[in-house]
Amino acid sequence: MKEIIILGASGSIGRQTLDVIRNNKDKYKVKGLSLGRDLKLACEILNEFKVEFAVMRSKEAKDEMEKLFPNIAFSYGEEGLIQLATYDKENKNILLVVAVVGSSGLKPTVEAIKIGRNIALANKETLVTAGEIVMDLAKKNNVTVFPIDSEHSAIYQSIVGERHEDIKNLIITASGGSFRDYSRESLVNVTKEDALKHPNWNMGAKITIDSSTMMNKGFEVIEAHHLFDIPYENIKTLLHKESIVHSLVEFKDSSIKAQLGVSDMRIPILYALSYPERLEYNNELNLINKNLSFSELSSKRFPCLQMAIEAGKKGNIFPTVLNAANEASVALFLNDKIAYLDIEKIIEKELSLCSPIDNLSLEDILRVDKEIKEKIF
Repeated sequence: MKEIIILGASGSIGRQTLDVIRNNKDKYKVKGLSLGRDLKLACEILNEFKVEFAVMRSKEAKDEMEKLFPNIAFSYGEEGLIQLATYDKENKNILLVVAVVGSSGLKPTVEAIKIGRNIALANKETLVTAGEIVMDLAKKNNVTVFPIDSEHSAIYQSIVGERHEDIKNLIITASGGSFRDYSRESLVNVTKEDALKHPNWNMGAKITIDSSTMMNKGFEVIEAHHLFDIPYENIKTLLHKESIVHSLVEFKDSSIKAQLGVSDMRIPILYALSYPERLEYNNELNLINKNLSFSELSSKRFPCLQMAIEAGKKGNIFPTVLNAANEASVALFLNDKIAYLDIEKIIEKELSLCSPIDNLSLEDILRVDKEIKEKIF
């Protein structure tokens, strides 16, 4: 039985990971998890999954939960996430699922890799801000990073058994998000409620906004560069409104392989948890009368996509600034502090002020991330 630790168990990906485990109780056991602000949901999860260790956001929440669950060890905050990620260090049967949103997932992931723990990664910011450091560390410690993103899972599945040198291009598909049929002019007065109505996927608020600006797709290009060691020039994006083809791989003989499926994150989660096995899951894709369309993603229509790719190509601290500015500006938008189009204006401004840092370290990345967010907030 594989043991699972989940960072971000009460978020969208975390809850769907628990669904997968719930449906495969003979295969997986939840050893530990971190929980969010909703204490009612936290209690429901802890009552169902008999974990050994849990992390809360605040000391107050930790103290309250310790009274309710005396048989569980608790911690809290950022240090608690690191303790959770490295819990039971000698146990080689633990898979860490990183499903927290934002830069809070970076340090726990790094510390888990240092002890040789395999990672199932749903947190985009980890590879966007520190992809080179993280993947170099994973290689050094013989750690496998399984992508949970549907797009990267599709690529991973398409290259199993293939030689790296035979890959010509990675092609990442995009649904287009909430405003895919809007002109630039019509985005001026869109609301938060409009932005959160994703046509295909049920996701958390932040990633849904990122999907609408196409920053999410830019992040995925950066992630794909680090995950699969493919140059940016060989990573393409396509608009695919149906969200059936989750990504494609083109090989040097002009053959293309793709992974198709319904819009259900439990499928890539199950693949990451069960690899190299494939476990039963009944949510079949019916292709009868389905039309598959593909079109160009315009950088003029979606400037955040181009900003992300350019930041990725520059490397160094630029992706960190990109991510921090995006995270802060999306938070402002979700709190009704700025207009929708202000998101990209803030990101563009911060990138224009950015300069490379010599001998970039993880500490530099965390410092700049904090500085940018504090500046924008």
